[in-house]
Amino acid sequence: MVFEGEAIARGEWYPPHSSGAVPARLLSRGGRLVAVTAEDAILADGDVGQVSFTPRVGSIPRRAVFADGSVFESADNEAIDTFLRAGGRSGWVHRLEEFHPRLFVFAIAVVLLAVGIYRYALPALVEVAILVTPPVVSETMSYGALNTLDRTALSPSRLTGVRQAEIAARFRQVAANAQAGAERYVLNFRDGGLIGPNAFALPDGNIIITDQLVELAGGDDEMIAGVLAHEVGHVEFKHSLRQLYRAAGVAGLVMLIAGDVGSGVEDILTQGGGLLALSYSRSAEAEADRRSVELMRKAGMDPAAIARFFDLLEEKLGDRSHTSMLSTHPGTPERKQAILDYAGTLKQD
Repeated sequence: MVFEGEAIARGEWYPPHSSGAVPARLLSRGGRLVAVTAEDAILADGDVGQVSFTPRVGSIPRRAVFADGSVFESADNEAIDTFLRAGGRSGWVHRLEEFHPRLFVFAIAVVLLAVGIYRYALPALVEVAILVTPPVVSETMSYGALNTLDRTALSPSRLTGVRQAEIAARFRQVAANAQAGAERYVLNFRDGGLIGPNAFALPDGNIIITDQLVELAGGDDEMIAGVLAHEVGHVEFKHSLRQLYRAAGVAGLVMLIAGDVGSGVEDILTQGGGLLALSYSRSAEAEADRRSVELMRKAGMDPAAIARFFDLLEEKLGDRSHTSMLSTHPGTPERKQAILDYAGTLKQD
């Protein structure tokens, strides 16, 4: 007999607990849903309220599950959606997929989570990593960094042995008052080449000073000692180690959010992290400046000698940058004034 009813969709019908598919149509008649064969033989029949539909997820085929456990499956999602909407029912999962503002909200939530990790979790993890880092790790990192710099950017110093000895003697006076004493620190003289006048510290206590900085200072050895005392401060406060761990954490956070970003991007993140470790934050620079003042004072030298270095930067290199909210480091005039103020405070004690 021909079964009359409104056609909903074409698909396949599966008996209860069976994978044997039968080509079928899903019909609607008088508040009931019926699955019939091509010859209109009834396969399943049930009240529309007792037949459950799986939610729409993309283009995945939908299922209508009858009370007896049999299933009608169809890829004609639009036809099923039309029927469900007409009956006051709809695929809420599919609507959620298509409602783009929700995706925007999800993206904002991810960004806020990332900011929270960067602002709060990452600094805490960095501090924990520093506490559990054995000295051999700092030594290995510093050895590799110095070898890389010697191969790529630095060359042997052109300073005479006498000049190096004079600077090293003053440095030992300053380092004697630092944590672990002068024995912890090794002063390395190098021709800076394109790096120019500079001094920087490695995590294990190796400090590099370039010939160009010595030349820039002229005969002001106390000023050179003040700059080196500043680098000792970076070692004492573990600023470079902290920067390396922070750079690694940022790279890990980016890859955690972005997933597999490819080897090229990973190289940029890791190598960029290494470059980031060569610079310090605003607070780290200020902390090392204050430590320079303290060490120079204990060594019986001019506590504010490093301030003269900033005068040289202004006069000879044209560095007259002022502090802004976007600057990585304190501007030269601000740092010089802060040093002078701190030295004056210690003098009154």
